[in-house]
Amino acid sequence: MSFRINTNVSAMNALRNIGGTANMLGKSINSLSTGLRINSAADDPAGLIASENFRAQLSGMDAALRNNQDALNFAKTADGALDEISRLLRDARALAVANGNSTIDADQKQANQTQLNNILESVNRISRTTQFGRKTLLDGSAGVQANVNAPSVLASAAVSGAFGSGTLNANGTLSVNVTTAATRASVTGTAAYTAATSLVGAGTFVLNGQTFTTTAATTRDDLINMLNEASSTTGVTATVNGTNNVVLTQLNFGSDKSVQLTTSAGVINSAAGSASNSGIDAVATVTYTVGAATTTAAFGSGKGLTLRDTSGNVLTLTAAGNAVANTANAVQIYSQAAQFQVGANAGQTVMLNLTNTNASSLGLGTVDITGNSVTAALNSIDQAIATVGNTRANIGSFMRNTLESNVRSLGVAKESLAATESSIRDVDVAAEMTTFTKLQILQQSGLAMLAQANQAPQAVLSLLRG
Repeated sequence: MSFRINTNVSAMNALRNIGGTANMLGKSINSLSTGLRINSAADDPAGLIASENFRAQLSGMDAALRNNQDALNFAKTADGALDEISRLLRDARALAVANGNSTIDADQKQANQTQLNNILESVNRISRTTQFGRKTLLDGSAGVQANVNAPSVLASAAVSGAFGSGTLNANGTLSVNVTTAATRASVTGTAAYTAATSLVGAGTFVLNGQTFTTTAATTRDDLINMLNEASSTTGVTATVNGTNNVVLTQLNFGSDKSVQLTTSAGVINSAAGSASNSGIDAVATVTYTVGAATTTAAFGSGKGLTLRDTSGNVLTLTAAGNAVANTANAVQIYSQAAQFQVGANAGQTVMLNLTNTNASSLGLGTVDITGNSVTAALNSIDQAIATVGNTRANIGSFMRNTLESNVRSLGVAKESLAATESSIRDVDVAAEMTTFTKLQILQQSGLAMLAQANQAPQAVLSLLRG
């Protein structure tokens, strides 16, 4: 062992250890004061990358939750306006029913017509002025618009915004391939009447719940006229075919429209008995085309000439278009549906389609309840009520099953993600305090040892004194 004065290795060693302890103590103080384990990239480079990614996603989730709330308010605004339109349409229907009573005189009917006209003006006003911020909701500018390009084939087209496994999210066209044509129910009698004046004979028969009676003086033409005059009640018309049999035909197409006949011998049928027949519903395959991309959906859920798919899209064939054929570009699609970013990542969007709900779009452009029959007006109003009801149901489903469900899912995901990010970035205070206390003690003991090391060279003085 040698003794030196100029170079105190022990003091240098103690000083080096004190410096390392001071450095670690500074990091511990920094962690405890910020509450973070990672305060700079040097603390944990890989952990910093993961933490920053999680933080970005958490910020996106916060924005997505706000977007969901905005979307809910957007939908509630539309639903509230449609609720008022529904109330107005119920009032309109009551006026139409009231005018169907023969005890109402012409002045009263006209007063009800005036009220009805005011109701339709209010429907138009609500459709035109309902807004969320600067976005108009019910004038068609917040929905997918379907314009019929082939009016000889399609009477109307209404779309929900969803189609097949995707959405109508871009301008394109619909091609309609009718694979099954709709038919009317029909029953042909077995009794032959060779001339218009041929006697039918006395008897009774029931057609679609309506009872008819013939006498010995009733001729074939009398029978035909009797049936056709009651067609508004039975939904059935009567003709004579080439073999002089009476043919009973439903006015409407479809499986839910039937002809049901029960008759005594000689009246329509040569023998007493019953006969019935139902129509067939149209079925089609519809293709949505955007550029070179195509999506196909089956339209087999409708009745009669009405084609429906499982997404709520409705196409109505004309009588001329009711044939097995493929019509390309039958409908032009303009996609303007409201889109909401409801997730934290790209592509996590949903759409809400709000159709035009002015009077004309609801089929109420002209409604007259001053005539003797209000059947047409009631049918139009009932259809409008059903259309508004379906729109509200779609909005309600969107709010409950899409937005509210998504808010709950986002809440759980945000909680889990925040816990993961915290485990990476936040400091464990208890463990860090243990480390901090240890470093404090090491610093104090290191300073004490440095003082002792600095005193060691003084031992050489004893040699010099000797």
